[in-house]
Amino acid sequence: MVLNDAQIAQRATEHDMIDPFVGHQVRDDVVSYGLSSFGYDMRVADAFRVFTPNMFNSVVDPKDLDERALVETTTDDHILIPPNSYVLARSVEYFKMPRDVLGIVLGKSTYARSGIIVNVTPLEPGWEGHVTIEIGNGTPLPAKVYANEGIAQVVFMQGDAPQTSYADKKGKYQGQRGITLPRL
Repeated sequence: MVLNDAQIAQRATEHDMIDPFVGHQVRDDVVSYGLSSFGYDMRVADAFRVFTPNMFNSVVDPKDLDERALVETTTDDHILIPPNSYVLARSVEYFKMPRDVLGIVLGKSTYARSGIIVNVTPLEPGWEGHVTIEIGNGTPLPAKVYANEGIAQVVFMQGDAPQTSYADKKGKYQGQRGITLPRL
């Protein structure tokens, strides 16, 4: 079952599923965020890790990512992603997924229609943390992403609790804060 706005609000406020939680959709002059009919539009925080020009002859290796290939930056308003480039960011919200809920994260159409691709893996039952967000600029032009505004929608699906949750198996991204690089 997909959770609706009332069910999401109840879990967010009574069970700390989303913190901070915005119980309505904020839309005026921003990329929308907050509670929607069947999901929650999470925001991107003001900190980013940007891939740099390859001055260290780095290879993007998910088993051993060279941190020198990424430059950390913060912004008050927005970041410009270079053409055909990529940044890592994190959600403003901290999520605590119940044992019987899976979160599916989908990029917002406002960004997709501008050639900006948002990728996030599922939020597994029992997982908690800030969401690390991968943002790609698939255009030949610089692309603007607005800090503290909507970046992706989380759709929450409820089912029977799994035998083993993410917390039970002590997942490697459990409790992550900030932008978390790949781990083995």
